[in-house]
Amino acid sequence: MKTVIIIIGPTASGKTKLSIELAKEVGGEIISADSMQVYRYMDIGTAKPTREEMDGIKHYMVDEVNPDEEFSVASFQESAYRYIEEIHKKNKVPIIAGGTGLYINSLVYNINFTETTSDWKLREELKKEAEEKGKEYLHKKLESIDPEAAGKLHVNDVKRVIRAIEVFEYTKKPISYHQEVSRLNPPKYRYLLIGLKMDRERLYLRINDRVDRMLEEGLVDEVKRLTALGYDKSTVSMQGLGYKEILSYLRGEITLEEAVYLIKRDTRHYAKRQITWFKRLQDVLWIDMDKETNTESALKIIKDYIASAGIFL
Repeated sequence: MKTVIIIIGPTASGKTKLSIELAKEVGGEIISADSMQVYRYMDIGTAKPTREEMDGIKHYMVDEVNPDEEFSVASFQESAYRYIEEIHKKNKVPIIAGGTGLYINSLVYNINFTETTSDWKLREELKKEAEEKGKEYLHKKLESIDPEAAGKLHVNDVKRVIRAIEVFEYTKKPISYHQEVSRLNPPKYRYLLIGLKMDRERLYLRINDRVDRMLEEGLVDEVKRLTALGYDKSTVSMQGLGYKEILSYLRGEITLEEAVYLIKRDTRHYAKRQITWFKRLQDVLWIDMDKETNTESALKIIKDYIASAGIFL
């Protein structure tokens, strides 16, 4: 079975740098598993690696679609499988790097998305309900039919809440049922999961520093350019962390100081949810980034792990 390396961890834990250095060491190419980096023109707010940072390593699933285009977990899975095959054909090692838990799960558990359908009319109706009655109303609706899915999805994640309701309405079975059934299918590849962890307070400081850098690098101007291109709060991607808050600032609804506070707070909350999500995954080699304070020492642990597992990349 062919091998794929997956690097997971909360936002700002160092996945990007480590994945690039690992790719250099093992002859790899990187597939991003970040639900925001897939969008074009959204660079600063998504912490997208620059060409210089990529350092000649080919990246996939970055700048893949326009901000107003539909891109689901099923879209990610389909593209990821295609790119994994493409990388293997070049005798290189696919390295998946990112913090979107649903994307990682879709590969590790080989989730089958073909059993469900897309009902665009129902989606629009549910979207209207969320706008008129509130996101909490929609989340409660999901809770009544699929408590397990509701427990995993944040009330603000309207897109996925709608998808879970849609699946139930069409199949009369909760999305959690389809996910569990599809997990009975063996994975397509041998996945080596590498997880990054660090002290919570240190991680939060890194998040705060990253947000400050985003502002210095021109996040406000980036959002202005996006609005000039016609992307506004009705665009799903513009509801992403960092973008919706700056949009509120540009509309005069909050001050810049308040926007920055909200971005930092909500990014910390998001990191906490990521940590909880990834803890559910099994067979993860966790690297304590407080002890392995430089990339070189973390790389050594990964290479020793690969060697001890008897894997030839």
